[in-house]
Amino acid sequence: MDIATVAGLVTGFTLVFLAILSSGSVNLFIDIPSMMIVGGGTIAATLTCFPIKTVFSVMGVIKKTLLHKLETPPDVIATVVKYAEKARKEGMLALEEESETEPNEFLRMGLRLAVDGTDAELLKRILGNDIEGVERRHQVGVNLVQTMGTYAPAFGMIGTLVGLVSMLANMSDPGALGAGMAVALLTTFYGAMAANAVFLPLAVKLKGRSDEELALRDLIVEGIISIQGGDSPRIVEEKLKSFLAPRERAAMSKEKAA
Repeated sequence: MDIATVAGLVTGFTLVFLAILSSGSVNLFIDIPSMMIVGGGTIAATLTCFPIKTVFSVMGVIKKTLLHKLETPPDVIATVVKYAEKARKEGMLALEEESETEPNEFLRMGLRLAVDGTDAELLKRILGNDIEGVERRHQVGVNLVQTMGTYAPAFGMIGTLVGLVSMLANMSDPGALGAGMAVALLTTFYGAMAANAVFLPLAVKLKGRSDEELALRDLIVEGIISIQGGDSPRIVEEKLKSFLAPRERAAMSKEKAA
């Protein structure tokens, strides 16, 4: 689980809740019509923008943000270098078992293609197509959550207008003014909270996770091509280290020396 995402969401809502609690009753900030306008309007707009199957997959997108844990680049490099050492000693066919049992699905596919003797350019093109497909799917998820973050405040403003109209239409009835004002203000509040505390941060998180996964796949492609090309394990390792930040390279070197 991504602790930072959970901590960010919990901290944001907790601080707002404490602020509300210190300034008055929590009941003042609960209004069903306002929730219906913001929640229903955001869902309706999102359904208009995306196929219904994509919209219903939003829970899977958010679940992936919270729960999916990527391998670290140093761990992947260590695995690829281990395969390079075995291929160097025993030949490419010695990796046939690993091409069926490797836990990383993308690395497993690359090993299988390499063991089958696929031409390097064709192998790179096949793996590249897979990366492009993953990037497109990830971008759809990011766009969907960003869309929800865009429309939530907009429907908050629509709710504000609805509340103001209701309030102005009942100026002669003092008892109706409070309800109209509550809808007017709370819809803006709900829309702003939904966008800035949930949807937009999750969209940024999804984009970051996507970038990390794509970079990891690029690293794997480089490793597979190097192994297939007969590069020594040391050369493979140095090639793959070029994908790392200087601090990560230094940490790997320090760990290896120890």
